[in-house]
Amino acid sequence: MTPATTALLDHFQQTFPRAIDLSLDRVLTLLKKLGNPHHHLPPVIHIAGTNGKGSTLAFLQAMLQAGGLKVHKYTSPHLVHFNERIVLQGRDIDTAALEKVLKQVKQAAQGLEITFFEATTAAAFLAFANTPADCLLLETGLGGRLDATNVVDTPTLTLISPVDMDHQDFLGNDLEKIAVEKTGILKPNCPVISAPQPLPALEVIKEKAKQQKAPLSLYGRDWNITPRETGFDYQGGALSGSYPLPNLMGQHQIFNAGLAIAAAVNLLQFSLNQNHVITGLQTAQWPARLQSLPQLATPVREVLLDGGHNPSAAKALAETLAALPACPTILIFGMMANKNAKQFLDILSNHLTHIIPIMIPDHEKTCFSAKDLAAIAQS
Repeated sequence: MTPATTALLDHFQQTFPRAIDLSLDRVLTLLKKLGNPHHHLPPVIHIAGTNGKGSTLAFLQAMLQAGGLKVHKYTSPHLVHFNERIVLQGRDIDTAALEKVLKQVKQAAQGLEITFFEATTAAAFLAFANTPADCLLLETGLGGRLDATNVVDTPTLTLISPVDMDHQDFLGNDLEKIAVEKTGILKPNCPVISAPQPLPALEVIKEKAKQQKAPLSLYGRDWNITPRETGFDYQGGALSGSYPLPNLMGQHQIFNAGLAIAAAVNLLQFSLNQNHVITGLQTAQWPARLQSLPQLATPVREVLLDGGHNPSAAKALAETLAALPACPTILIFGMMANKNAKQFLDILSNHLTHIIPIMIPDHEKTCFSAKDLAAIAQS
């Protein structure tokens, strides 16, 4: 990334309000000044949920690309380089193109108080509108109803990944309130597919789909997954059949893959077949989701990297550790201070032999200290 691009991103971080005031008014004003690029996007598949959004989109992207389609994708946050957030025709946006759209946003945003995410989402929409593609896979940043991505009025398909407790300070302190925010992406008459859900969230999804007259495809009713030792069976529509284990580790990834297949079934215009699905399952990449790091491994030690930070992610991690051969397991652990570290560690406690707490670099003011994490772990 060039110094100019870094300076533009730093500008949005430093001069725009850090406090998140969820609203669509500011981003709509900005987009209008930019020529409303969100009205000139390829067909949009919009996804909200607590966990599994990125993995689901990684599987769906790989399936669509296996079918010869050009795919845009928008996800957040990034791991190493900001460019990872904006994928054009299957590749991270190049720095020159990123710098161009960021400059346009900076110019249009003069006099407006907008958040970093709103500014960069507007930049992404500019990039997507300027580059032809067959579809855009669009992930919400926070919630759904008032998320900056929810300016898209007529998506082709909406997906709801599993809903769980997270970001309660913005979305509400129970599953019903959180599900109300997530289902804000549902649009009139636009089909919606739901992953397995806890009952309170499921009831909200059903009611919202009914209000919007949105055809609803539910896990357990309209599509299903049956795990097997070497793969899984998918039931539900034209792509029903037996499939190999996904490229991404963990039993939970089978259900994320299932949601992606259910989406592919509903994207009739792309005519995907089982071979496209199999290729997608075997080639999907989504770093920091139980990612093996062989460069740090030894003959007797495997190193896994995972970004989980809420109860649902902890449960998925615990289930994966339980399925691995028994061995000493060391958790090197840092967490933002607005997360429930005690609950996270409670879920994992029976699967760990040691914990090494750490500060998160460059977030010392907003993360748990190593000392506080150690005290939580010892409790």
